[in-house]
Amino acid sequence: MTDQHVRIAHHAVARGSGRLVTIGLGSCVAIALHDARFRVAGLAHVLLPDPSVARDGTNPARFAATAVPLLLADMQAMGARGAITAKIAGGAALFGAMLGATGGQMGARNVAATRAALAAAGIPLLAEEVGGSAGRSVALDVNSGMLTVRSVRGGEHVL
Repeated sequence: MTDQHVRIAHHAVARGSGRLVTIGLGSCVAIALHDARFRVAGLAHVLLPDPSVARDGTNPARFAATAVPLLLADMQAMGARGAITAKIAGGAALFGAMLGATGGQMGARNVAATRAALAAAGIPLLAEEVGGSAGRSVALDVNSGMLTVRSVRGGEHVL
């Protein structure tokens, strides 16, 4: 099975087979979209909730609010025409105690922004593994839409 790696603040789409993989999710959120009928999938590794919290807002894959429409457009360009569903993972508070109240909330803000972006796009959220204090890595199977979530503390789960 071929893996396509998605770096932080980037996204990728694929059709047919293979996996979209991202590692090192702390407060970041992985947004996994899937069209089961046409076997098209997209994965974004978002860093921040929206462009208002950054100096440079030009990279739409960097933000939850803009990554969802970006993934949808790229998936449709690749042939997605069916019902698209979502799964998400990440949004941990890895350094909450060290950063104080605001710094520890970025993960929760990313999760809330992701849920809002999915709702605005009319995409049902089927499953999630979010929050907590452990980092995660994910692999999205393009064919099945299964999202495998791994963490040192939590082991491996399939959503």
